[in-house]
Amino acid sequence: MIRSENLRSGYIQVDVEEYLYKLLPERDSVVKEMEDYAEENRIPIIGPAVARLLTLLVQASGAQRIFEMGSAIGYSTVWLARAAGTQGKVTYTDGDPEKAKRAEVYFRMAGVAKRIEVQLGDALALVKKAPGKFDLIFNDVDKQQYPAALQAALPKLKRGGLFITDNTLWSGKAARPAADDDKDTKSIQEFNRLVYASKELYPVLIPLRDGVTVCRKL
Repeated sequence: MIRSENLRSGYIQVDVEEYLYKLLPERDSVVKEMEDYAEENRIPIIGPAVARLLTLLVQASGAQRIFEMGSAIGYSTVWLARAAGTQGKVTYTDGDPEKAKRAEVYFRMAGVAKRIEVQLGDALALVKKAPGKFDLIFNDVDKQQYPAALQAALPKLKRGGLFITDNTLWSGKAARPAADDDKDTKSIQEFNRLVYASKELYPVLIPLRDGVTVCRKL
């Protein structure tokens, strides 16, 4: 039975969800510890199904320079760094110093600390200031920031690079009219509209877990 909020989608049939997660191989002890900590402390993480998708996209694209917008305890950062390999460089960003400290412990435990640069502060401001362009940008900031995150990230993404965003179905709420005071859902709906209207992007919204949008910059 799926109990973790980090695994439950809110719109996929429970038996289908159960089947999907039963197929997944066991994670190593570090990743499992991060999953347990996130569940116990109600910290949102992408979970292993989406993490495997991220890994595949990094490996298939050959991404080496990666920027993560909104990293929390570094769960997705570990997967990204492992996928990028020893020559890869991942920028971790978060506004919470305590989460960043915990993330750094996990990075050392996972053996990927040398591949990760930890930056504290607002992810949108940090990506704008980052030198050069990135092969892949993963967006998982506060949902009300999604439209602004797109505008901040797009100029920093190389041509042919991938812009990946989590939670784009938002437990299915993105598909329904949002309440007047539901700013999170409205922001995600606006983000989805913007990526599909963009002449700079080729987007695909994948209904995995909470919805993952993968865009290639044209």
